[in-house]
Amino acid sequence: MCLCCRGRGAYAQPVAARWATFDCYGTLVDWNAGIGAELGRLFGSSVRERMLACYHVIEPRVQNEHPAWSYRDVMAAVLAELASETGVALPPDEHGALGRSLPGWPVFAEVPGALAEARERGWALVALSNSDRDLIEASLQAIGVPFERAIVASEIGSYKPAHGHWRAFYESTGADRSRHVHVAQSHFHDIVPAHDLGIRSIWINRLGERAEPAPTRELPDLAGLADVLDELVPPAEPGSGPASS
Repeated sequence: MCLCCRGRGAYAQPVAARWATFDCYGTLVDWNAGIGAELGRLFGSSVRERMLACYHVIEPRVQNEHPAWSYRDVMAAVLAELASETGVALPPDEHGALGRSLPGWPVFAEVPGALAEARERGWALVALSNSDRDLIEASLQAIGVPFERAIVASEIGSYKPAHGHWRAFYESTGADRSRHVHVAQSHFHDIVPAHDLGIRSIWINRLGERAEPAPTRELPDLAGLADVLDELVPPAEPGSGPASS
């Protein structure tokens, strides 16, 4: 079991627990750098950005059409479609190149410190990821800050922006919606569904995009995250929790 994730069962958290859920890839780990490096290696650095833009378009369609697929299979299918469209014949041992590379994708520099500070202030951290169990565990290990759990697409048969991750989160934790904030970079995959579900959100707008609906709060990266989380859900006053037995 991943040392940065406490397992897959439900957790007995205090009634006043505060929950911060996170998208991982693009928010905590540099998805564009990881995917882009492999696309540049496979297709050539001169077309890397064009291939990356095409990947962004194709992947959500594949995930929507095949919600039960593993993320490795999704990435392989998108890569195969890119190769077909560009007339590139990939060697058989490169079909799984993206999945193999994922554990080495870089963590954004400010992420470990920002997450550690939020956790020190009493926030329970949970990853809601469009990925596979072994992939998210490798990334959480690289981040190095303990998470209460990770909910992954390949185990629930649902890819964001569908609402399955949030349903699984509430069912498995019993979290109080009023004490929950979702943090993510992708407006399409995360901020829109959080808005539709009435969940407070913090948009980590690393790319300086403009989009509607608006998040509850917006940051350019995770620096200062703990302060914004505390603003949205202040810590419980001493003595305000349930009486101990």
